[in-house]
Amino acid sequence: MNDSQHDFLIRCGRVFCADSGLNGPGAVAVRGDRIAASGPDVDVSARETLDYPDALLLPGLVDMHAHPARGGSRYGVDPDTHFLPRGVTTVLSQGDAGARNWPDYRDQVIQASSTRVRLAINLSAYGESQPDRCFQRLEDADVDICVAAIEEGGDAIWGIAVNTSSATCGDLDPREILARALEAAERTGCPLLFGSRMQSDCPLDQQLPLLRAGDVMTYCFNAKDENLLQDERIANVVLEARERGVLFDIGHGMASFSFPVAEAAIGQGFLPDTISTDQYNRHVDSDPPHDLPRTMSKLIAAGMSETDALVRVSARPAQYLGLAGEIGTLAPGTCADLSVLRWNDQAPPLQDVDGIERPGGCFEPVLTVRAGKVV
Repeated sequence: MNDSQHDFLIRCGRVFCADSGLNGPGAVAVRGDRIAASGPDVDVSARETLDYPDALLLPGLVDMHAHPARGGSRYGVDPDTHFLPRGVTTVLSQGDAGARNWPDYRDQVIQASSTRVRLAINLSAYGESQPDRCFQRLEDADVDICVAAIEEGGDAIWGIAVNTSSATCGDLDPREILARALEAAERTGCPLLFGSRMQSDCPLDQQLPLLRAGDVMTYCFNAKDENLLQDERIANVVLEARERGVLFDIGHGMASFSFPVAEAAIGQGFLPDTISTDQYNRHVDSDPPHDLPRTMSKLIAAGMSETDALVRVSARPAQYLGLAGEIGTLAPGTCADLSVLRWNDQAPPLQDVDGIERPGGCFEPVLTVRAGKVV
């Protein structure tokens, strides 16, 4: 390969890629929208060289649960403004659009964003476009039109988002909502991105056994009435679900991340499968910013190893989204989605949703590359 063909080279004090086994000083060379070379011995000439001796270079971050949108969703934020500059190159929408407004979401968000966006389509036909909750009437949970949208949507639709909390279902029966979501999932072969009831009128042990291998339970470290713990231990129904292949995602948001719950779970060896922000419009202008690097730092403060946390914002979610071999890796020939982060020992304390604090520093974004273009 002629060195003049390299568009740029990024050198960092640490290069991490679980897929390629990289974890030390090194560099990544980019040509076009592809990674041309990566590793400790990469030393090629390029049109531009960027040096970050005190930073970490890893595959572009993948947020498994957030709210990228441009209108049409009461939670949505522009992904190119609020995710891409913070190191996130791929984001899964948790139900911002349903079957009725999916075409607009495809045109205005998925196809029009520099950020790679995939949709967990809302079981509600109207997604999050209604003013207070997505399920106004039981008829909103229309299985047939949900299935039709998924069949028409192709790769842009990853799966089905269903939340059975009272905030989304109101007085509707959460069991019926979940049953309809499962029917749509079975008919399409799609996974669920599932938010549990979190209260005793429909306990977790009535919902979690219904989930299948590949389904994702989000909000997993919440401290609501029905959380993962029973008498301070991981509940048997949760362990059985993991054994069955159900996945567990953070979905931090405004109400679903508790340091005490996270610390208890991690201390018992129960690690989340993915780390996600549930970032939406109430987080705009938050100080410090609510983003994936900071959310990942909270899991490290709660007891996860740094390596385990990095895998859960890169290779793991890429695999679960069906994009392994294209993203979540620094292997040559794959998409040049890159994130450069720097650890800040002097960052403000880390807080959970109840204001409980932990010290410990924080990863902060330095540079994002999306498909070979520096953001």
